[in-house]
Amino acid sequence: MTTHEKNDPICCSKFDPVPWDDKTFEWTDKKFITDKVFTLFYIPMNFGKVMKRLDEAVTKAGAVVPDWLCLSDHTSKWNMDLYLAVDKEIPNAENRNLSGAFYSKVYEGAFKDTGKWNQDFETVVKSKGLKTKKLFHWYTTCPKCAKKYGKNYVVLLSQE
Repeated sequence: MTTHEKNDPICCSKFDPVPWDDKTFEWTDKKFITDKVFTLFYIPMNFGKVMKRLDEAVTKAGAVVPDWLCLSDHTSKWNMDLYLAVDKEIPNAENRNLSGAFYSKVYEGAFKDTGKWNQDFETVVKSKGLKTKKLFHWYTTCPKCAKKYGKNYVVLLSQE
């Protein structure tokens, strides 16, 4: 997704929460490629391997990942579908488009707070008179980069 020096421990771009906090976006056929991550009680087991596979497909196609956007759809405690935003269709990948209104809110803290964030997000969505058709999580940095930056931002997005 990006090239860094071998001695650079940062692999994720620094995330700016302002454009994503308490915002609504209208997407029309926004392009993504998708893959599946095996989870054990919602904890991803092969996330890195799947991201490497997606990155290889994007790189081979000469594509770009806008905003480094990678959405997670926790379909069960055993599976998580990843949606990696791309700027064009990727050969030999599962290409999907998302359309509709998406409300987003940014949270910061330890992953163990995800349950609290989900509850708060549901309250906020209802207070705005919105309904969630599908809920996505965007883990904006890996744990190592979150530690390096001193912030662990997670964006929750509700497809209305």
